[in-house]
Amino acid sequence: MADLNFILFYVEDVAASEAFYAKVFGRTAIDSSPSFAMIPAAPGITLGLWRRDGVAPPAGAPGGGEIAITAESEADVAVTIARWQSFGARIAQPPTRMDFGFTGVALDPDGHRLRVFVPA
Repeated sequence: MADLNFILFYVEDVAASEAFYAKVFGRTAIDSSPSFAMIPAAPGITLGLWRRDGVAPPAGAPGGGEIAITAESEADVAVTIARWQSFGARIAQPPTRMDFGFTGVALDPDGHRLRVFVPA
């Protein structure tokens, strides 16, 4: 079976999304153009940002999935949500306790979901 190593988000403004995710992941793009950018998200995983109007076949609306990042503590969840908000993310779920753990969700400039959590 093949390994997961690439995630694509379809975005309105590649430069704005590239700047946002460079801050989120603390890494700069390894490839960047007006229609596409690639940012290392984690060892072995790259996030691709593809300008929505160039996607074939056309893409649907964002928000039907999310990138989830594990934190080490509940305090880290709150700090991460605040940090993402300082980057311009909208907060969809402030730090909250749920059945699976302590979590929060932010939305990127296009409405893609970013979850940070500590498992229960």
